Amino acid sequence: MHDLIIEGGTVVDGTGAPARTADVTVSDGRITGVGNFAGEPAARTIDASGLLVTPGWVDIHTHYDGQATWDEVLAPSSWHGVTTIVTGNCGVGFAPARPDRHAWLIGLMEGVEDIPGTALSEGMTWDWESFPEYLDALDRRRWTVDVGTQIAHGAVRAYVMGERGARNEPSTPEDIAEMKRLVKEAVAAGALGFSTSRTIAHRAIDGEVVPGTYAAEEELFGIGAALGELGAGIFELAPMGTAGEDLVAPAKEVDWMRRLSAAIERPVTFALVQVDPAPDLWREVMDASLAAVDDGADLWPQVPGRGFGLLSGHFTTYSLFDQIPAYRDLKAQGLDGDGLVAALRTPAVRSSIESWVPDDVTAAAMKKAFESTYVLGDPPEYEPGPERSLLGIAAAAGQEPISVAYDAMLADDGQGLLYVPLLNYSDGNLDATREMLTHPRAAAGLADGGAHCGTICDASQPTFMLTHWTRDRTRGEKLPLEWIVKKQSHDTARLYGLGDRGTLEVGMLADINVIDYEQLQLTSPQVVADLPAGGRRILQGAVGYVETIKSGVTTFAHGTDTGARPGTLIRGAR
Repeated sequence: MHDLIIEGGTVVDGTGAPARTADVTVSDGRITGVGNFAGEPAARTIDASGLLVTPGWVDIHTHYDGQATWDEVLAPSSWHGVTTIVTGNCGVGFAPARPDRHAWLIGLMEGVEDIPGTALSEGMTWDWESFPEYLDALDRRRWTVDVGTQIAHGAVRAYVMGERGARNEPSTPEDIAEMKRLVKEAVAAGALGFSTSRTIAHRAIDGEVVPGTYAAEEELFGIGAALGELGAGIFELAPMGTAGEDLVAPAKEVDWMRRLSAAIERPVTFALVQVDPAPDLWREVMDASLAAVDDGADLWPQVPGRGFGLLSGHFTTYSLFDQIPAYRDLKAQGLDGDGLVAALRTPAVRSSIESWVPDDVTAAAMKKAFESTYVLGDPPEYEPGPERSLLGIAAAAGQEPISVAYDAMLADDGQGLLYVPLLNYSDGNLDATREMLTHPRAAAGLADGGAHCGTICDASQPTFMLTHWTRDRTRGEKLPLEWIVKKQSHDTARLYGLGDRGTLEVGMLADINVIDYEQLQLTSPQVVADLPAGGRRILQGAVGYVETIKSGVTTFAHGTDTGARPGTLIRGAR
């Protein structure tokens, strides 16, 4: 008898094969059959007629490093059909950690990833020092998803070099040898790879760039050799120039990444987005990554599925009104949420904000902001045209853009949001994003689950990939459903050496989504204060996931947490 049969669904199995009507059988946490099993006995049956059946999503770019030590749910990623996450990205993490470095590591994560330091301080129990001990601590926990992690350069450098490492002083041969030893130890114990950051956009709460930002090639290659000697692990990074702060650096970064990957015979994956100062630079980087294959390199630019930017509201980290003196004075009063919204609804407060007269330089900047800031809406729109910008709406309604913004952010009891796509939106659409995704060397990632708590909620990206790219897009070409499913299940799993998941095939882990595809929809992001110490974060859910199944166990049914925690620590590739 089967543990579970999912009957009569439209199976998109993650291999790229065409959708087909089939049953999926599960026993002992594994897929045991895909075909016709009508009438066979099962402990439980799901009628999937008219529903989509896919693998669980494998999200390779998250920052739940601290949250995974106290939170079993790991939302919002788990709300969006994700059944496997990878943490430890961008050179920041919490192991190895000397006892006197805990606060500093928290400040590093807080500054780089916008995770409230108070929440990390209260939520984390530091029952480790070494990276293997960190893995042991995670291994004692259970979640809705499987969790894999990487060892981060920032933590390693500070552990080995102390203040010299934290302040980005040059490493000695002895330092490099010790860092290599620690990374080799971590990967041997189960880390999925090593990560670093080289962009000056990544800074700790004290303003210092991440340790390793200016690391010399000797250090990068010395550490990378640990992966080569083991024949395991991936090298992940945010390269110089990632955010457009340096337009010359990307070509230089690809050069050393190509040589490193070929030397250690391991894959290298790195963040890549479209930047306004050079909107076609990403093509050069991706084509260079493809050409590097001929040199024996294995480079995978990691690209997002939509624009990369900010959300502006009254409870977010950034607000369009932050530079208006009357607004700053109001926020300085420390009103609670209801009190702030009540005050904003008074004519006197509204007048004081809308009547603001900026200087000429600020006025020019605000005009540009009004052109590139959009009303997010409900349901949220992540490929808005100029008619949805504050300027476009104002022109159509005969209003001032600041008044449009005022109304939009006061909507939904003050939870209304504006959308500011800073990256991947140079052309005012997602054509470049589509081209990035379809490049033969592209990896789908950068959803940043658990991070940027007060500015974005891109952890909803897996759902967006389905709804927007395969069904809803109106401003350009769509993408095939089978291709999108494969892109964020099979392909991401294989990049990280996870050969036991990502497809609906016999023997694979029974990580499965049953989806009402026609009704699948993102909900509006909301700011909530549910982190330890009352820390705030933006959460975004979805409707349409009928069931999400992890290792044969249903974790979410119609968006409701079942309380099951089948997720475990992933130790190494398989």
